[in-house]
Amino acid sequence: MKPVVEPPKSLSGLTPEQAKEFHEQFKVTYTAFVGIAALVHLFVIASNPWF
Repeated sequence: MKPVVEPPKSLSGLTPEQAKEFHEQFKVTYTAFVGIAALVHLFVIASNPWF
């Protein structure tokens, strides 16, 4: 009887499908974070310009 060989795991332990799903959600949340940070920076500059 041959031993059952499991497919190699990635470093994160996620399957390729799980990794793709995670990446899609990560792109959305990262874009939202950058957008909010940019708006906050603009508000700070508008309220307290350095020139």
